[in-house]
Amino acid sequence: MIDFIIVGNGLAGISFAEIALQNNKSIFVFDNNSQPSSRVAGGLYNPVVLKRFSEVWKAKEQIDFAFPLYHEIQSKLNVVFDFELPILRKLYSVEEQNNWFQAADKPNLAPFLDAKLVTSSYESIQSPFHYGKVNHTGYLEISTLIEAYSNYLKSLNSFSNEGFNYTEIEFLDNGIQYKNIQAKHIIFAEGFGLHANPYFNDLPLDGTKGELLIIKAPNLDLDVVIKSSVFILPIGNDLYKVGATYDWKDKTNTPTEEGKQELVDKLKEIISCDFEIVEHFGSVRPTVKDRRPLVGTHPEFKQLHVLNGLGTRGVMLGPYLANQLFQHIENDIPLEKEIDIIRCYKKNRN
Repeated sequence: MIDFIIVGNGLAGISFAEIALQNNKSIFVFDNNSQPSSRVAGGLYNPVVLKRFSEVWKAKEQIDFAFPLYHEIQSKLNVVFDFELPILRKLYSVEEQNNWFQAADKPNLAPFLDAKLVTSSYESIQSPFHYGKVNHTGYLEISTLIEAYSNYLKSLNSFSNEGFNYTEIEFLDNGIQYKNIQAKHIIFAEGFGLHANPYFNDLPLDGTKGELLIIKAPNLDLDVVIKSSVFILPIGNDLYKVGATYDWKDKTNTPTEEGKQELVDKLKEIISCDFEIVEHFGSVRPTVKDRRPLVGTHPEFKQLHVLNGLGTRGVMLGPYLANQLFQHIENDIPLEKEIDIIRCYKKNRN
């Protein structure tokens, strides 16, 4: 009998798998790539909500846990997927400058917001009110991480790319039987695919479609991330990721003309140089109505657990939440109230 079956090999599933392996637990991972939100995400990590200049929930705790874990994975797999890069928030008025200075003065934001404005000029971007610089930022090349980690799991004979069939779960006294595998626990880290999961599809996972462009712009010449109405992220060879849109109605992964046009229009408001679109992606992010993740144990079937709802901040949240769930299962440490799925079942009963 192994310790964990993990369904999903995105940021959440990889984080849980790595924590389990570091604690000498045995795992088996299923992922059929049906939910590509991790693969096509921008991969940005940023501890500040730049619309309102406010701190991301538990930002410091997330950073302190996530990046040592990612760097251990990089060393173990001999691959690089974490790229530190400053994010510059374009400021649009004296009032926004003042708001930035006020935020940078707050003790919880001071480690993340540079109190001195960046006055650098970028040839193709007009910014008379300059930029605010965010520290502890960058991006993960998530597709590189997923491919490397999948290959690593395959080398351990601990990976299958077949879809997971919920009807084949049999409950035992001390675990579950799934086909020819016996396991103590199943971790469902399947993103928007949770809607098809009969054990957890009553949770309020909403889903927000995001679209993303990769453009080629030889004259843009950026070595930082620019954040305005969209982000512009340099990925080398004059290529840039540009994103993202937010659509709460469309629940498909198909890129749309409307999404592309929205990104192009916003991009043209920021940059003045020519560019060509190289690729166009779409995927549904696993978001939750109360903006908090969905983590915890099924109220009836104690062998089943969920790790979901990472939304737009999966890079920072994934390892932090995975560790919470692992400690909850293995050491009976209570989950934080904000993330525990008990909050949803309580609402349903009320």
